[in-house]
Amino acid sequence: MTRIFIDGSAGTTGLRIYERLSERKDIELIILPDDKRKDEASIKEALHEADIAFLCLPDAAAAEAVRLAKDSKVTIIDTSTAHRTAEGWTYGFPEIGSLREQIASSKRIANPGCHASGFIVLVEPLVEAGIISRETALSCISLTGYSGGGKKMIADYEAADRDKLLDAPRVYGIGQQHKHLKEMKHICGLYEEPAFYPIVADFYSGMETNISLFKKDIKGSIEDIRAIYKAKYSGKIVHYEDNVDDGGFISAAKLSGRDDMIVSVAGNEDRMTLIALFDNLGKGASGAAIQNMNIVMGIDEAIGLSI
Repeated sequence: MTRIFIDGSAGTTGLRIYERLSERKDIELIILPDDKRKDEASIKEALHEADIAFLCLPDAAAAEAVRLAKDSKVTIIDTSTAHRTAEGWTYGFPEIGSLREQIASSKRIANPGCHASGFIVLVEPLVEAGIISRETALSCISLTGYSGGGKKMIADYEAADRDKLLDAPRVYGIGQQHKHLKEMKHICGLYEEPAFYPIVADFYSGMETNISLFKKDIKGSIEDIRAIYKAKYSGKIVHYEDNVDDGGFISAAKLSGRDDMIVSVAGNEDRMTLIALFDNLGKGASGAAIQNMNIVMGIDEAIGLSI
């Protein structure tokens, strides 16, 4: 029986992981009483007793939990931003390169950021194949449901007397300092961070990441890109589809409530759009964390996922 500890189970991601795992018969959850959830000695004991621990914490608290786990045998899956580009940590996106094999043997796994997942799944294989140069300046627009903003944003959007400005989509991260930029650049092997425009809108969950390319930006054709995606993404969790629009529209909520991801390409030889559709709470957060846990356990990585 695999023993699991969730540090930060009261937050959005931690709660979703807890809800998923509480139904599993192949694991045992280590649960601290409410008065011990922030007690350092109790957290340290739980980390040393667990086989796998999820950190669903702010960056500083996640780094502190890693310190408390020193000299233990626990495998840590950190959902914060703290370790996504840190030396000695494996990036938890198994569909990229040899990361699946690295995750299986790693003791320190950094769960990807939600927007970053959509960007990386589209860009990394094209950089690796030489379709996109590492020097290319890329621009990315990514739409998310408001649950990605955590408890406060959820409360703001669901309040009876909410601000009327929440009725329309809102661009944020306009200073180009978004916390996902470092991993986008690092994992894709780019020389520069992309220009990134995240947008939150009035729907609970779902995500659509779009990257525009011109003919001059690529070495090859739109059909070459499709061929690369089709060959690479044919699994149960990440898969390629030719046509993802519904009557000429693509909804960012298309995969809401699910843990899989659709990759696609639209446009023509002169102007094309790379598209990733998934759920910010699924493959963008807790679903990815569960997938990584399953890989560490050596079982079917789709167990417990909605696909």
